[in-house]
Amino acid sequence: MEPRIQYAKTGDGVSIALTVVGSGSEVLVAADNMYGGLHLYKAALPNQVWFFDELAGRGRRVVLYDSRNVGSSEHRDTDYSDGARLADLEAVVDHVGVGQFSLYGRNYGCAAATAYAVAHPDRVKRLVLLGAFARGADFYTAVPEIAMVTRMAGASMPPEEAAIYYQSMAGIVSGFSDPEGAARTANAWRTSMSVSELAAFREAMRGTDITDLLPLVSVPTLVVFSRLNMPALLPLTREVARLIPRAEFLETGEQGSQTPDLGLLDAVDAFIRGDQAADTSGPTPAPATPSLLSGTAVILFLDIADSTALTTTLGDAAYRDKERELDAALRAAITEAGGTPVEGKVLGDGVMAVFTSARQAIGAAVRCRDLGNEAGLPLHLGIHAGDVVREGNNVHGGAVQVASRVQSAAAPGEILVSDTVRSLARTSAGVAFEDRGEHALKGIDEPQRLFAVREQD
Repeated sequence: MEPRIQYAKTGDGVSIALTVVGSGSEVLVAADNMYGGLHLYKAALPNQVWFFDELAGRGRRVVLYDSRNVGSSEHRDTDYSDGARLADLEAVVDHVGVGQFSLYGRNYGCAAATAYAVAHPDRVKRLVLLGAFARGADFYTAVPEIAMVTRMAGASMPPEEAAIYYQSMAGIVSGFSDPEGAARTANAWRTSMSVSELAAFREAMRGTDITDLLPLVSVPTLVVFSRLNMPALLPLTREVARLIPRAEFLETGEQGSQTPDLGLLDAVDAFIRGDQAADTSGPTPAPATPSLLSGTAVILFLDIADSTALTTTLGDAAYRDKERELDAALRAAITEAGGTPVEGKVLGDGVMAVFTSARQAIGAAVRCRDLGNEAGLPLHLGIHAGDVVREGNNVHGGAVQVASRVQSAAAPGEILVSDTVRSLARTSAGVAFEDRGEHALKGIDEPQRLFAVREQD
């Protein structure tokens, strides 16, 4: 059935098209992503319709809209700035006339959703960010698929090239597994905005940077990465979760799957109901971020050496940019090695991760050490193993404290491990251990014998 279109008016007089799906008492507003939430819903794209119809069918009203210069909204100029997109969202919310509501953003829509949650925390009950990134420039350079198709697009692109561009984009999104679906998607995208408007949109999004807004988010927040999305986006989404206080982070879906991400649907539904977001029982396996279980774990601590001196040398802004880039790379390396970066607070410029294997932890530490050296930000790294207790998104216990102190004892660019870790990994890690003797570690009753990780001869 064709959705009933309403129009909201922004403060600067732009007409914004919107629709409301469902009739429940709870309200979910979906911040416009790129080609218009309403426009894509009208086009009956399966991946757009099923998700919002399912959420509406679970007892809520879902508000979808097209931003200015997109779809059925007024095409007046090419202002796609963060301020303009926030104004569009504010106008939609005011027009619908809701009190408190849940707010959902995906990819490009996450910036407006975050800005609204910071500006109106009294209105937003819960915030969900899917495939988020803090800086548009990172998204356009770090995600190969986006970088490639962006090079193809230009304001003067002729119609025949535009058709190839949209078909290529749709093929990438679908994994080239559904030609008919890709053709429908390409047509919906092509009719949402002109080629010149698309070029202006991409240029505006490249300058988006919500890094400073993320720590100001005070509403309950779920940050999700679906494995059906582009893999290179994962570190950027993890960074968003890290920067939002007390945010929950979740991975869902099966990479390469041709079926909808039901785990994503269930997680979002549970979170906005107030249930545990991690309950994604169903055909999709539970979150891919491994659970931080209480019990025995191998704990890796790492921290940037002499960060104060580096800040003075590089300047605060330059240092923070390098630190953020390194942090994302470190967390990705840890995940690839089979570990779980802990999303709770860690003092200083540090990262803590837990592993089930000493071999994995040492392999991750070696890779992280190399990344720090390559970035010109050498690291102190320390590893210990013992019992931990999970508390929310963090882990605690005496073993955690020992691991932290082992890291503090390491020289810049050095990996130190406890005797416990050396014993666990002596024959499996593929490295040598240099005895550094016993150390009296601050706050630890018994001296700890430490070993430096070295390449095998």
